[in-house]
Amino acid sequence: MTEEYTAPMLHPKLALALVATLMVQTITALLWAGAASERLGQLERRADIIGELIERTARLEAQGKYMRETLERIERKIDENAP
Repeated sequence: MTEEYTAPMLHPKLALALVATLMVQTITALLWAGAASERLGQLERRADIIGELIERTARLEAQGKYMRETLERIERKIDENAP
């Protein structure tokens, strides 16, 4: 009396449903990852632009400070030479 073990079989419709579900989930995950990657790329581009604007602003502030100091020196010289 030897009994052979047989693995339980899945119903063909159930197997098809499982495969379809896995495929849909995989496609959804890939689409989500692609969208997340695009959003990240947009944020990186914005950060680059903002970095350039910050650098320009810093240069303009330095130039404004230099121009203010120069104007003060000119005004001092004019005041010293005024009768």
